[in-house]
Amino acid sequence: MELKLKSLMIFKLLFTVGLMVTARAGTPQTSLHQPFAPVDMGGEFTTTSKNAEDKTLAPYFYIPGGDPELDTMPLKRTDVDVNITGVIADVQITQVYKNEGKKNIEALYVFPASTRAAVYAMKMTLDERTIEAQIQKRDEARKNYEAAKANGQTASLLEQQRPNVFQMNVGNILPGDEIKVELKYTELLVPEEQIYEFVFPTVVGPRYSETPVLNAPAHEQWVANPYLKQGTPAPKNLNIEVRVNTGIPIDQMGCASHDVNIDYDGANEAYVQLNTEANKDFILKYKLAGKQIETGLLLYEGEEENIFVAMVEPPKRVKPKHTLNREYIFVVDVSGSMNGFPLNISKSIMTNIIQGLKPQDQFNVLLFAGGSQILSQDQSLKATARNKSNAIAWINGARGGGGTRITPALRRAMNLPKSEGTSRSVVVLTDGYISVETQTYDLIREKLGDANLFAFGIGKSVNRHLIEGMARVGHGEPFVVTEPAQGPSAAARFANYVFNPVMKNIEARFENVKVDWVTPQKLPDLFARKPIVLMGKYKKQRGLFAQPGKLILEGETVNGSYHQEIDFDAVQASEKNKGLAQLWARQQIRELADYNSLRNKPELVERITQLGLDYHLMTAYTSFVAIDSEKRTDQTGQLVKQPLALPEGVSNLAVGMSGVGAASAKSIQRKVRRGHGYRGGLGAPAYESADTALKVVPPRTPPKRALKGSVSMKTIKLTGAAEGVWVSQGLARQLRMIKNQYNRMLKLSGSHTGSIAVRLVLNAKGDVLEVFIHKDTLNDARFQRRLKALLKKAKFQVPSAKGVVKLKLRFDFQLNQ
Repeated sequence: MELKLKSLMIFKLLFTVGLMVTARAGTPQTSLHQPFAPVDMGGEFTTTSKNAEDKTLAPYFYIPGGDPELDTMPLKRTDVDVNITGVIADVQITQVYKNEGKKNIEALYVFPASTRAAVYAMKMTLDERTIEAQIQKRDEARKNYEAAKANGQTASLLEQQRPNVFQMNVGNILPGDEIKVELKYTELLVPEEQIYEFVFPTVVGPRYSETPVLNAPAHEQWVANPYLKQGTPAPKNLNIEVRVNTGIPIDQMGCASHDVNIDYDGANEAYVQLNTEANKDFILKYKLAGKQIETGLLLYEGEEENIFVAMVEPPKRVKPKHTLNREYIFVVDVSGSMNGFPLNISKSIMTNIIQGLKPQDQFNVLLFAGGSQILSQDQSLKATARNKSNAIAWINGARGGGGTRITPALRRAMNLPKSEGTSRSVVVLTDGYISVETQTYDLIREKLGDANLFAFGIGKSVNRHLIEGMARVGHGEPFVVTEPAQGPSAAARFANYVFNPVMKNIEARFENVKVDWVTPQKLPDLFARKPIVLMGKYKKQRGLFAQPGKLILEGETVNGSYHQEIDFDAVQASEKNKGLAQLWARQQIRELADYNSLRNKPELVERITQLGLDYHLMTAYTSFVAIDSEKRTDQTGQLVKQPLALPEGVSNLAVGMSGVGAASAKSIQRKVRRGHGYRGGLGAPAYESADTALKVVPPRTPPKRALKGSVSMKTIKLTGAAEGVWVSQGLARQLRMIKNQYNRMLKLSGSHTGSIAVRLVLNAKGDVLEVFIHKDTLNDARFQRRLKALLKKAKFQVPSAKGVVKLKLRFDFQLNQ
C-alpha cells in the first residue's frame, strides 16, 4: 500500500513538472485522457523579480498604519439614487471625500459602473461652491487637471479605463475638507424571459496582468490598486435608493443580492432602500403583471436631430422537432481568484450541464490558470455515462490557484479538431478578472469560425464587460451566476438557448422613413427571449402624399417566418425622451469601441471622441474635469489610493498573482506531498429557479392605523430678489411630494417629528443650482437625500433677479392629531 502511494505521488510530481515546463516553453500541454486524473492548478506566483524589467502590474494588499498624519481612506460615503421610469434608468452617484488627516492629499478611487452606462454629467461641491465639470478630450482634461493641482487649486478628474471601470482623481483635499463629487448616467433596461434586471456594480475585482510596470501605458496603471484582505471588515458606507415607476403594474419584485426593504406605492411604483458595504453587485429584479414587457417605439424630436428607440417583443420559444448533433468545448477558469466559492459555482454548473448532455453529443473540457490542461487531447469524447461521470470527477478535483492566462487557453480550445457533422459551442466559465479584454475579443473573432461562444460570469462581482463582450463577438449569450444553488437553473437555461433558439436570420428594414446611424448594424440570432432593440436617427416623410413610416422586422423561427411592423406615425415624439440621444450615442460608441481594438484606426478614434464631445459623454477618449477657481495651497498633495474590498467570495489568492504564469518546482512538490487528490463532487443539487429572489407583490392595502403627517414651510431669509408669492408657487408641487415622502418615512420607520432648515441657491432664471442642509432634527439620512433631490427639481419665477438668489427655508414636520 505504501509503495502504491509513493508511486502515485511520483507520477503526479513528474506530471505536474511536465505541465510547468511546457507552460514556460509556450507549447501545448499534455492531455489528461488516460487516466482521468484530478488536477491541482494552483501555484505560487510572484509579482517581483531580480530584474525590475520583469515586474508586472498587479493589485496588492492595503497595509494599515504608516504615517499617522495621512488619511489613507478619504472616501467616506457613496450615495446612489436610481430612478427607473419605464425602460430607462437614470442614476446619480455622489462620492463624499473628507480629509481627516493633517496633510494635503490627492485621492484616487477606482470604481465600476454598468457596461451600458452613458455617463453624461459631473459636478464638484467644495464648501458652498459648486463647479460643473466640462467634457474634454482625455489628454486635454488630464493636462488641465495636473496644471490646476500644481497651482494649488482643488480639482477632480473622471476617466474611463474600461467601459465598466472608471477612475476618479480629486486633487488638493486639504485637512478638514469635505468634497462631494456627483456623476450621472443613464441606461436602457432590456428584459430577458419577461424579467427586468437593474444591476449596480459596487467594486472592481483584482485584475491579472502580464504588462511590465516599466512600459505600462497610463490607462493600465489602475490595475495596481490596493485591496483589503479577505475577512477585513469594510465600512458600510454605500447607500442605495431605487425608485421604480412602470407603465404596467408590478407583479413580482426582489433583490437577488441583498436583503432589502421594498415599499410599494400603488400598483406601478416601488421604493428600495439599502445601506451596505461595497463588495458585490446590487441586483434588483422585477416582473410586470400578466408577464408583459414594455415594448414599442420611443421618439424624440430635437432642433437638429430626431432619435428613435424601438423595442420589439420576440416570438415565443418553441421546441424544435429535430435538433443537430452538438459538440461542446468547456473552458473553465481555475485561477487564484476562482478558488473556493466561485469555483464551487463553476463545478455546480458543469455538473448539471454535463449530466444533461445527450448520448449523441460530444464534449471536451479545458481547465486553465497560468497554464492549461485538457480532458482529451486528440478528439472530443462521446457523452456516454462513463465519460460524463469521469469528466465530472476530474473537474471536481480541481482547486483554484495561479494567474489567469485566458488567451492561450482560448486559442488552444478553439484550435481543437472539430467533429464532423456537429454544431460546436464553446462555453467559458470565469470571473473575468483580467486586463486583456480587447485581445480576447480579437482572438475569438479570428479563431471561433462558425461556432457560438457562451460566457458564464462566475461570482458576485464579475467583470461583466468581458463576459458580455465574449458572448457578443462569439454570437452567443452571456450568463452571470452568483450562487451555487443557481447552477441547475443556469445549466437548464443554457440548454434551452442552445437547443431552442428563439429566432435566427433577423433583418430590419424601413419604409417611408429615412433612417441613419442605425445600431446594431446587424441583428444577431436571438437565443434568449428578450426584445429586439434598434436605435437610430430618423426623418419622416412630409407633404400631402406622404405614406406612414414603418419599421419591419423579419426572421426565421421553428414555426416558420416571423413578420412584425411598427408604425412611426402612430407614436408621438416627447420632450421627456430627450435622454434617448445620449443612449443612442452610447450605443454607437459601444459598437465602435467597446469590443474592438482601435490601434491604427485614427478615423474611429476621432469619431468616438466627437460623439463624446457632442453628446457630453464619457468615453475612452473624453473625460470630465472640474476645477475650482481659487488657489488654496502651495503644498503638493500626497497621492492616496482608496483601498477596495475584495469581492465577496473571492480569496486572498486573487491578489498578487501576476507573473510568469507557472508554478515553481518547490511549490509543486509541496502540493504533491500534501496529496491534493480527488475530493468528491458536488453532485446534482435539486432544481432551483434562478429567480427565487422574485416575490409576489403584496396587496396594496394600507394599514388600518397608518401614521399620517403634515408639512409646513416658512421663508427665513431671501437675498438677491424681492419677496413675493413666487416662493410658495415655485414649491407648491415639491411640497406635496415632500409630504408624500414624509408619510412614507412614517410608514417605514414610525413616529418622526422635527424640522429641516435648507438654503437654496438659484440663478436668475429660477433654476436651483444647489441645496444645502443647515440643520436637521429629523435625523433621517435617506429622507434628507430625498428632500434635496426634490428641491433640486423646483423651478421658480424669480421677479427681476440679475444674479444669484439665495433662499433660506425651514420645513416643519409633525404628526396629524
